[in-house]
Amino acid sequence: MDYYQRIAKVQEKLRRKKIDAFLVSKPENRRYLSGYRGGDHGIGESSGMLLVPARGKVHLLTDFRFNLQAEQDVPWAEVVTYPKGLLKLLGPLLGDLQITSLAFESDYTLHSFAGKMMTALARQGIKSVPTDGLVEAMRLIKDEEEIDLLRRAVRLNEEVFTEVYHTLSDYPTEIDVALAIETGMHRRGAEAPSFSTIVASGKNGAHPHAVPGSSPVEKDASLTIDMGLILNGYCSDMTRNLVPGTADKQYRQLHRLVRRAHLAGVATIRAGIKCCDADRAARHIIADAGYGEYFGHSLGHGVGLAVHEEPRLSGRSSKKLQAGMIVTVEPGIYIPGWGGIRLENMYVVRDEGCENLNSDTTWLDI
Repeated sequence: MDYYQRIAKVQEKLRRKKIDAFLVSKPENRRYLSGYRGGDHGIGESSGMLLVPARGKVHLLTDFRFNLQAEQDVPWAEVVTYPKGLLKLLGPLLGDLQITSLAFESDYTLHSFAGKMMTALARQGIKSVPTDGLVEAMRLIKDEEEIDLLRRAVRLNEEVFTEVYHTLSDYPTEIDVALAIETGMHRRGAEAPSFSTIVASGKNGAHPHAVPGSSPVEKDASLTIDMGLILNGYCSDMTRNLVPGTADKQYRQLHRLVRRAHLAGVATIRAGIKCCDADRAARHIIADAGYGEYFGHSLGHGVGLAVHEEPRLSGRSSKKLQAGMIVTVEPGIYIPGWGGIRLENMYVVRDEGCENLNSDTTWLDI
């Protein structure tokens, strides 16, 4: 990755806005700009922050736990350890660097931390500038190197699914299937699941984000598996629907309906169309068949270093797709008391259409 070029773009933005430096706290943005892999256990516990000055050298601020990793991951940056906490370090460091205005990620930084930071910096005459979307706007369009990494993450995800599918009878409950999937991800070299694996059998499939539990995997009922993994920092996300035993007439009809909606959405995707147009194309198919009330979420979302990011294929979004964006297409039908069906693949937006990152398309058929 050309981190120097990415940093240079951020620095140019800062100079245009007349801001001296930018404090990056969001893990995906840190990794995008520097390659730093330090993991956060939650928004309240950080493995470090990236300090990007409008001119000059980038600083990676971290604590003892991540010092060695920071030096290994980002050898071109100045790694600075804060033994007494970030706020004790930040003020003196900004003073030494002659920084008088500091932007921070207002959409991610905790309110409690932001308040303390702004108060402390104000005492030094340093202006705090809340900002959002500065790095995310850059992450929207993936270059071919990023697309290849996403393709590899998708293919590995498919391999894990295929392995578990062929041994599905070995896993009697939803949680057994989920654990087998996530164990397979780690064994095959994934960093982690990109979200908690969803396994929903029978009536549980009516919950789009069902939590797998001790419910048995019913032989002749719908089974939804929504899974994704992180490989080299990039996420995958796909949903497969099947019946372990024999599918009845209702399942086959609904599966074919969701498949038609999926393909209708895919057929619209290309650079220049509005996100809402793709959503409308798929939703129209399901609504015309009388199941509109059972499709309550948007058609899809962006995927990259985060599993859910812009753009959103939502009926409320008039934003236009651009070549190089990555989107999921995942229409679904969820019927209380019966179950659900969702079919999801990942696509690259191209000028004249879209490219399916999933190599195995047979799961759209029945």
